Amino acid sequence: MPQQPLSQVPADATWEWQEQGACREADPELFFHPQNERGLARLRRDRAAKAVCARCDVRVQCADYSIRAREPYGVWGGLTEEERERIYVRIALAQFPRQLGEGAVAAAQEIEAAVSPAALGVVS
Repeated sequence: MPQQPLSQVPADATWEWQEQGACREADPELFFHPQNERGLARLRRDRAAKAVCARCDVRVQCADYSIRAREPYGVWGGLTEEERERIYVRIALAQFPRQLGEGAVAAAQEIEAAVSPAALGVVS
């Protein structure tokens, strides 16, 4: 998997929050799909990753980082690649969040919805 270009990493990026991530106790492969994974297999893996994110104390920081860095791969803060792509399309490039916390503000609704019962496949 290619490395994220350093030009995409926000200048004010900090990494301490990663030490508290619930994902540290999970299999990393849960958060990154294998090549050509599609359909129900991908949906199930994404939902399992989102379930880990849903109980994470640093989920919003993680989502904020992934949005500001335009992270192309994996589930970050409960947001899948496709969900982040929709956020990127919605936010004009000239207004794209680069400062700490701006990504979380710009995508607050999407971040909250990413780990909702519906997103996790929980039917009520």
